[in-house]
Parts: sequence; C-alpha cells; structure tokens
Amino acid sequence: MKKLEGQLFAVTAPGLEAVCAAELHQLGMAGVAVVPGGVEFTGGLADIYRANLWLRTASRVVIRLGTFRSRDFPDLYKKALRLPWGRFIRRETAVRVKSASHHSRLVHGGRIAETVAAAIDRALGRQSGEGQGEEQLILVRFDDDQCQISVDTSGELLHRRGYREESALAPLRETLAAGILALLRWDGRAPLVDPMCGSGTFVIEGALLAANLPPGGGRHFAFMNWPGFRPGLWEALKLEADRARREIEVPICGADRNPVALAAARRNAERAGVANLVRLEVEDLAESRASAVAGTILCNPPYGERLGKGENLAPLYRQLGDVYARRYGGWRCAILCPVSPLVDAVGLPLKKIADLVNGGLSVGLFVVDGECK
Repeated sequence: MKKLEGQLFAVTAPGLEAVCAAELHQLGMAGVAVVPGGVEFTGGLADIYRANLWLRTASRVVIRLGTFRSRDFPDLYKKALRLPWGRFIRRETAVRVKSASHHSRLVHGGRIAETVAAAIDRALGRQSGEGQGEEQLILVRFDDDQCQISVDTSGELLHRRGYREESALAPLRETLAAGILALLRWDGRAPLVDPMCGSGTFVIEGALLAANLPPGGGRHFAFMNWPGFRPGLWEALKLEADRARREIEVPICGADRNPVALAAARRNAERAGVANLVRLEVEDLAESRASAVAGTILCNPPYGERLGKGENLAPLYRQLGDVYARRYGGWRCAILCPVSPLVDAVGLPLKKIADLVNGGLSVGLFVVDGECK
C-alpha cells in the first residue's frame, strides 16, 4: 500500500464540535477546522490510529475517499468504481453502504447504496454479496448533486469504550460525559463528584481523563481489518500512551441511592481499569457533602422525558439546589437537563453554557453563575 494521506473527519454530537477540535489540536493534527457535524483534519495512518485511540468526544472518524458531481446512476457507478477500494477493503470483507441525499437529483437512498456497493464488488473482483464477517461501513452523502464518499475507520461508535456492558436507566453516552467535563474545564486536577452517578459514566470518564488513559486502548477498530493495517505501529502508539499515564492526586467520587445502579457502576469501573482510582458509594443525595474546599460537582438528574412523566421531579431538583448551595460552597456546580420549569426549581442562578443532545432530547449544560452559596 502506498503511503496513506488524506482528508479526515471526526463526527461529533451537536455541541461537541469545538471540544473535539481542541482535542485534535492537542494531538498535533493538521488542518483542523470545525464544520457542521464535526471536525475536519488531515493525516495518514498514524493519525487515524491516534485519533481513534485518544479522541474522547468524537462519535467516529472517517476518511474522505472521493468527492464528485453526479446526477444519474450509471455515472455514479462509473465514478465510484475508480476509487481506491483495495486500500481499505479486503476481497473477503463484507460492506455496508449508508447513504443520504439532500437537494440532489439522485434521491433514492437504497438505490444509491446498491450502486456504490456494486461498484465496490466490481473493483474488488468479486460477486455481489460475496463478502463475509465484520462489515466495513461506507458513507455516501449527496448535497446539491455533489457526492462525497467516506470510509469509516472506527467500526463501532467511539462512545462504546468497552467498559459499559450494563447501564442504569437512561444512561449517558461516554462521549457526551467526556465532552461535558471538557466544557466545564475540568482537567483532573481538582476533585470531581457526581452525587447521582447511575452507572458511573461521569466518574469513569473523569478517571480516564485525569489518569491520561486513552479511551480506545482496549477495543477493536475497523482500520484493523484493512489490507494495510500495521499492527506494529498500533502497538507503538499504545506503548506511547502507557508511558503518558499520570497519577491521580484528587478524589473522583460517585454516589447513588440505588444499590443496583451503584453495583453496575463498580463493575463498569472495573472493566475500564479505574476501579482503584474512584470512590463509588451507595448514598442518598441529601447525605452528599464536600470533601474539599473546591472542586466540580455535576449530575445528570432524571427528567420526565426520559423516565416517564408520572413523577413530580420538582422536589428532587429543589433538593439538588439545596445540596449544591449548602454543602458545596466554593465549588463549580453543574446540571445537565432540558430547558424546563425544572431548571427554575433548582432555586440557584443557573447559566446555560452549552446546548447538547442526550438520548435524542435537547438539553442544556447549566452551571451556577458564581460560587454555590
């Protein structure tokens, strides 16, 4: 395989684009630019590997394989056939093509996908449907008759770190949790508390960040199936990550009144390799107390849209505001929840610092405007 250099794209959830761009800058990537839906950057194989290994807030990383204008299916087939598929797909590898079309003459998503899949099969010299096993995802997007074809480098979405095999009700995605920590400017050097931690995502992502552990260190990626995969390079990058590990010098704590959820959080922390770096306790919100003069406390409390509207949640939010004000004076206090009367029920001067999406719902990240007092 010739040296691979190309245009790369990190897909992100809404509201996390700038955070992901900062991560890419920190990793030393070139050509970093925020665009709708994510962040563009340029690089080669080492950059693809490094991005998948280290990015905490991206959903997936893709490489742009080709962009061209097309207005009929024979033309699409002919132009797709010319692309260097052999660089990314083995003859025996199955392919899944996902397509989207906006303001273009070619609008039938199924036929677009079938046409590109047929071109791939022809380019690889195989019969239709001959590929087996793990699928290589190909993304095709039409905008104003411009076709952009991308190859997924990640495989499973990057929030699937591999540690969360079980979840509490309405779990928080790992990428969103990591993004929220970044938006709060928490860098692992001050205490972190989640008094309603559920399956422990904030706490576990906080420990991974504080210890400088790569979120992708223990999982499989799509690029490992490519013909030009370099296992030696991948192992070298993981060894480099091992040497970058830091000691955690602050408490990272999670609590939940539900012992079943807390037990799941402990098992998740064990699988993530951070069980000895965090404190997880069964504890009611009313019992939560600060263990230091300053730090960050945050939580993702229940809201009716996720857990059913039969329960009056205003008392819980009032209690949360009271705990923040009485027990965490001097701390940075944050809440993730929808813009609704529940925000007012907290009874604190909250300021929304980000618009995000959690479980398909529009939510805001709110911080107390000033110290919790």
